[in-house]
Amino acid sequence: MTDARSRRQRVIADLLRAEPIGSQEEVTERLSVQGFAVTQATVSRDLDQLGAVKVKRGGSLRYMLPDAIGDTDWAAARLGRIFAEWVQSVESAGPLLVLRTPPGSAHIVGLALDQAKLPEVAGTICGDDTLFLALRDGVDARATAAKLRNLSQERS
Repeated sequence: MTDARSRRQRVIADLLRAEPIGSQEEVTERLSVQGFAVTQATVSRDLDQLGAVKVKRGGSLRYMLPDAIGDTDWAAARLGRIFAEWVQSVESAGPLLVLRTPPGSAHIVGLALDQAKLPEVAGTICGDDTLFLALRDGVDARATAAKLRNLSQERS
């Protein structure tokens, strides 16, 4: 990640924690005031990479970061929805799991897995349409693969 992107994303995170912001245009305007010249597309990518989602609070929609939502089941529920929509297959390969997605979608699944903080998963590596899950020592890869396949099927 570039230094400029990292600084910009820190500012976005601070903005989302400080005040209710309901649109990408509002984020773009506030960044402009702070000296960042960005497009709506850049803001969209930044919000996605930060894991920001729109939630209804106090009668209005606003962007929030996962750590600010306060719903412990949020990441797990989101993971199920994302698996149902984006994961085409789950296969064990030694201490790794290999997940296949449509082209350009592996990062969506990887981010959801990272945010869910599954105890079995040590880390993720995302390509374009393939995602590797490194499992922690002693975790049964086949059982974890079956659990993830079931997660996807329960939500469909």
